[in-house]
Amino acid sequence: MYYDEKEKKNTLKLRELISGLPPFCKDFFRSIEPRTTSRTRIAYAYDLHVFFNYLKESNPSLNEKIELTDLDKLTFQDIEEYMEYLKYYQSSNSKDIINSTQGIKRKIATLRSFYKYYYNNGLINTNPASKVTLPKLRDKDIIRLDVNEVVDYINTVESGVNLSNKMLKFHEKTKVRDTAIITLLLGTGIRVSECVGINISDIDFKNTAINIKRKGGKEATIYFSDEVSKALSEYMAKRKNIDNVETDSENAFFLSLQNKRISVRAVENLVKKYAKIVTPLKHITPHKLRSTYGTNLYQETDDIYLVASVLGHNDVNTTKKHYAAIEDNKKRLSRNVVKLRDEN
Repeated sequence: MYYDEKEKKNTLKLRELISGLPPFCKDFFRSIEPRTTSRTRIAYAYDLHVFFNYLKESNPSLNEKIELTDLDKLTFQDIEEYMEYLKYYQSSNSKDIINSTQGIKRKIATLRSFYKYYYNNGLINTNPASKVTLPKLRDKDIIRLDVNEVVDYINTVESGVNLSNKMLKFHEKTKVRDTAIITLLLGTGIRVSECVGINISDIDFKNTAINIKRKGGKEATIYFSDEVSKALSEYMAKRKNIDNVETDSENAFFLSLQNKRISVRAVENLVKKYAKIVTPLKHITPHKLRSTYGTNLYQETDDIYLVASVLGHNDVNTTKKHYAAIEDNKKRLSRNVVKLRDEN
């Protein structure tokens, strides 16, 4: 029910965005539907809105209508100028937009896919986007919680220590739920969207397992520890006694104070709220809790394929990329393991 409603909203949003693009764009979105999620297509639509708005701004003659043949008129230099534009521009409501290197790279990657479709199908004669070099991303350290920070974090969620008086009023009502959410995220590495989508019927306490829906709608079973089981059981006991739950949220496991399925934004906010107390210098999000779990699992098992499977990565190379720093550190620590001569 939750995922069906979510997909319905995404579909309606995508239709709205596509209706604001040149008519020929519909063919592109139809072609990528089988291999992309609705969220990915929405991101593509937003990126293309930026591109076509730029074309209209830089060439007023296109304000009336942009045709497919206009794509053939653009050159390599035009695409490079667009990349420069992406660093800073104003949105349609005059809001300042500053793109990071990551943001620029994503928008150009979208444009590349867009051009590639029409070029490969013989609908245009040139493909200037393919000649543009994508900006190089600087390697960033993975932000995660250290072992002692994990302990302090869960203790803070349970006790409410150092929370303001205003926060403490809400904490008394939500501490069991919040502890279950934080413990689940740190103890399984599931995504925040997977967490909020959990239904009561998805949890099997006997086999310590939860059925979740991964990105793209793929179903998966994840297993949780005794520690996670304890936190979930305590919340389950409380959840069963909650009355007046909204009709479309009756089977939802995690509820908001309004007695409806908790939202992704609400979980993001509660994660940040407690993190600011424990580790104010680290920008902790649900995804950082996922990285924390992945790191701990890899360090304990030394099995990158297991980590990839548990985290739901389709490509193990994605996992290797994220945890390469750990591998490098292990190599460094092993430098004296092999002895060539007995020093004695």
